[in-house]
Amino acid sequence: MGLDIRLPIGLMFSLVGVLLLGYGLTSPKEIYEAHSLGININLIWGGVLVVFGVLMLGGWLRSRKANAAK
Repeated sequence: MGLDIRLPIGLMFSLVGVLLLGYGLTSPKEIYEAHSLGININLIWGGVLVVFGVLMLGGWLRSRKANAAK
């Protein structure tokens, strides 16, 4: 049994991504018009972090199933 850090990495990135997505969806739009040319950067990076976290969790599940089949 080796050390597999994909589980904590996936959980951490998914959690932070969900928080950023939530903030991006509920924050006032005036913030983004004044500071970032109207781009909701929290929403974009929240989605990127969630996708990365889900990929890490998927890799962890896949390796766990492969090890269980042996």
